[in-house]
Amino acid sequence: MDGTETRQRRAEELGLPYTLSTGRLPRASEDGPLSVPESQRVSPKLLGTELSRETALSIGLQVIVPFMFAGLGLSGAGILLNYFQVQATVVGFLAAMAALLLGALSRGELDFEKVELLCASSVITAFLAAFALGMLMVCIVIGARKLGVNPDNIATPIAASLGDLITLSILAFFSSFFYKHKDSRYVAPLVCIGLMALTPVWVLTAKRSPPIMEILKFGWFPIILAMMISSFGGLILNKTISKEQYKGMAIFTPIICGVGGNLVAIQTSRISTYLHMWSTPGVLPLWMKKFWPNPCSTFCTSEINSMSARVLLFLVIPGHLIFLYVIYLVEGHSVPNSKTFVVFYLLAGLIQVTILLYLAEVMARLTWHQSLDPDNHCIPYLTGLGDLLGTGLLALCFLISWLLRSEAELDGILEPASAPP
Repeated sequence: MDGTETRQRRAEELGLPYTLSTGRLPRASEDGPLSVPESQRVSPKLLGTELSRETALSIGLQVIVPFMFAGLGLSGAGILLNYFQVQATVVGFLAAMAALLLGALSRGELDFEKVELLCASSVITAFLAAFALGMLMVCIVIGARKLGVNPDNIATPIAASLGDLITLSILAFFSSFFYKHKDSRYVAPLVCIGLMALTPVWVLTAKRSPPIMEILKFGWFPIILAMMISSFGGLILNKTISKEQYKGMAIFTPIICGVGGNLVAIQTSRISTYLHMWSTPGVLPLWMKKFWPNPCSTFCTSEINSMSARVLLFLVIPGHLIFLYVIYLVEGHSVPNSKTFVVFYLLAGLIQVTILLYLAEVMARLTWHQSLDPDNHCIPYLTGLGDLLGTGLLALCFLISWLLRSEAELDGILEPASAPP
């Protein structure tokens, strides 16, 4: 069996998540939920040709519009998070299960009302958001292929931006709803039980597609570990959000985390597509044999993945400046507006994305060497790490800005006192 046949079969083995992230469409099947005509199927050879023809300009033009759209969605998510921050104790429930458990360990007791509210809000949010975003991803990928655009460049930022906004909106709405009806002891448990009772239905549906069933069996570890990594970012947010020196941090958190996650997901999908086009699982191309490449080779060569990494890195500062402007227009009174903070914020965003893009190259090589799909096994880790890095660096920006501002105010007070009479 030649390499082309192996790669064509591999696309079917990986199932729907792979087809969405790499831009391939699933082949028509009587049992499958999606039927695609022969004329719309994309061969590996054709995709490889399209990939090799991409230039920095074409990548930038394809990425810039969805990237800006993503940023506006993330800005909306940040404003929404800041709005719901003042709604009683809702913000405490956004720190996720890890924060709740660690808080219980530190206090020696567990608040079962919060557990019920958190579980009900999380389950119904996951249910509705997954359904909406799944339909959205299918539409985006099919539409991108019909327009002749690489789905790797547009699907991830659009879906991620709407994902943050939709998920946070649903979570904020239902957490507020359950909090207002916390005296009704049976509402939250009934929601959890009802949605969990539907699990066998989804399992039976997934069994119709063996590739999806395989992912359902073995794809939990990356998601759970990524959730744990991201939860540490939630802990940082939970510890800082109520302090005066971190005022406005809730607005910026979805933006810096979302931008970093979007860009690294785009790069990982592109590397995954590249590997599927030019190699077979378990075998790295000769020019990608090093598991830990030189950072210069990741950003400073003429190779297609290096070129796309540069394009994505160059989008960071202009993108954040535009998103900052939107935030200041809407919530100018709630956020720091000093030049020092802006400089540190942009530097934090640049550091975050640089680290993530390099790790995307490393992790894609390691997972491919283990015959694993980078789309399924790298993106969850990298987005979780992006949340942790983004929240940590953002908290550091607020702290440094507050310290410098306090020092300047102190100097302003002491200066008149030390002046001669």
